This record gives sequence, C-alpha cells and structure tokens, in this order.
Amino acid sequence: MAMARVVEPEWLDVLPSDDLRSMKSRRDLALLNRIMMQASTMERLLGLMPTSRPVRLLEIGSGDGSFMLTVARRLAPKIPSAQVFLLDMQNVVTDSTLRSFADLGWRAERVEADVFDYLHSSRESFDAISANLFLHHFEPAPLAELFALAATRTPLFAACEPRRDALSLAASHMVWALGCNDVTRHDAVVSVRAGFSGRDLSALWPMIDDWRLQERRAGLFTHAFVAVKSAEARL
Repeated sequence: MAMARVVEPEWLDVLPSDDLRSMKSRRDLALLNRIMMQASTMERLLGLMPTSRPVRLLEIGSGDGSFMLTVARRLAPKIPSAQVFLLDMQNVVTDSTLRSFADLGWRAERVEADVFDYLHSSRESFDAISANLFLHHFEPAPLAELFALAATRTPLFAACEPRRDALSLAASHMVWALGCNDVTRHDAVVSVRAGFSGRDLSALWPMIDDWRLQERRAGLFTHAFVAVKSAEARL
C-alpha cells in the first residue's frame, strides 16, 4: 500500500542558525548526503547543463553551501567556469566555503531570501536551478507555484529528495546509529514522510512549452527529478 504524503515542520528550520544543536544537525546532514550519494546523483542531473561556456546556477535551500561545493568539485573538470547563487533563508555559508568555490574557478554568492520572494522579484535567469532535500518542505499548492516560477527562469530544474517508502522510513528511524543528534533524528523521519514517490513532482510541473520530465528512484533512499526544456534533451 502506498504511503500517504504528510508535510510537518522540521526542527532545523526553526532553530537559530548558531544554535549548537542546529550546527550539529547540519554536520549530520552532510554525512547523510554522503551515505545517500546525493552529490553523484545531482552531478548526473546537472551534467545536462551546457559546458561550452560559463554557466549560471541557482541552488534553492542551499543551507551552508557544502553540498553544492561537493557537486561543484565533481562538475569542475567538465564545467571549469560557473557562477553559483546559494539561496537560503539563513545566511550560514562561510567565507571559507566561498573561497573553496573560487579555488575551482567557480564564483559563489550568498542569497539570503525566501525562495518565493526571490523568484517573484528577481529578473535573473539561470542555466539550471537545483534543490537538494528542500522540495519536501512544501505542500502541493506552493510546490506547484515554485515550479511555475522556476520554469520561467531556467531550462533545467534538478532535484534530489527523500524517497517516500517503507525502506527509507525504516532507515530514517536508524540514524541514531550514525551518531545523529535529536534534531536530525526527528527531521529524518519527518522528511521521509514528506518525501516523494511515483510521479508526485511531475504532476506538479507546469506543462507549458516543451519540457521533458524524468522522475525515478536513485540509490536506496533518494527520489530524483529533472525537468529539461528541450525537445532534444537526452534523459
């Protein structure tokens, strides 16, 4: 039987960014990203970007920027020059992280803003917009609005989200074994219940112009989604 999707608040979203439990939870997330192999999945999805010129990339819900930095290190041999905008409600990207992007030939900028406010007000366009463990925070209606806004700003949207199924839910109850703190233990379960399966995300993408969509399991615990505005895109 399919697991019903339930969206609930996550503790990390409401804790102050300098709270010790919050800081530990962000370190936990970096570990979970590695275990879920999120960076390699995102690398494959963003590999659809053009490589013959500098690219412009927006990551929404970027957190401290460490995930995108890992992806950038994988992509840099193919994409030696890029401008990355790291958008989050909390400004937790360190100067050290920005310098690490610069070492790759990528220029990263912090954007402290609400994603809806930014996409409504900004006239910026991007070669790609990406999201990692972010879309599951939203109910269907605001998520459809986010997609509609993103579709006017980019020809490529890529996301890696929690997979909503029994295996992922069981694993989320076991993150204590990895040394994760109480915030991460709570949020891991909540995020899986709010995750995606089947064609949850494709059903919300605006079917305007010529978009090709792919939505599938990636690894054991990840749900991957990519939308490409090109009739010739090879997914």
